Amino acid sequence: MGVMGVRPYRLILKDGEECIIRNAVPEDADELLIYLDAAAGETDFLTFGSGELNISVKEEKAFIKNFQNSENQLFLIAVANNRIVGSLHCSAGKNKRVRHTGEMGVIVRKQYWGNGIAAAMIQQLFSWARASGVVKKINLEVREDNSRAISLYERLGFFQEGTVSRAFQVDGVFYSALLYGFIPN
Repeated sequence: MGVMGVRPYRLILKDGEECIIRNAVPEDADELLIYLDAAAGETDFLTFGSGELNISVKEEKAFIKNFQNSENQLFLIAVANNRIVGSLHCSAGKNKRVRHTGEMGVIVRKQYWGNGIAAAMIQQLFSWARASGVVKKINLEVREDNSRAISLYERLGFFQEGTVSRAFQVDGVFYSALLYGFIPN
């Protein structure tokens, strides 16, 4: 798929199950919405909770198509046992001055935490960014108390660039967001 995506990547999980990381396609929209809502109910570390997405299948299909038709955006899913168990998206700006800077988000279903799925998706993102030559900086935000994610990002080479106070509010409690960056040379 050239700069618009990645080749499918096969990952063997700890239990021997196969997980395929591939580009999301519009036909994934129904299952993606179900997966996202389920994942949102498993953790408070996301920017949305269960039932908060309010996106139609038609809107999700258009969202995915937008990624497919862009040289500086990537949308990956991880599929195990014929179910979506993880996703990663990276969106860069449309204007010339910011088209090189991508904002990344990654989610893995709790049952699959600790299997290397997020790391594998992020490494696919890095390879894609290097190959495309368009995205030269990848940013992300992570809640200050999400130690598992912070450890992963730092292990993969992300560096902390700042903090945004009171970025998240969950059940009346405020949390700061740590800002991380990565330069895929």
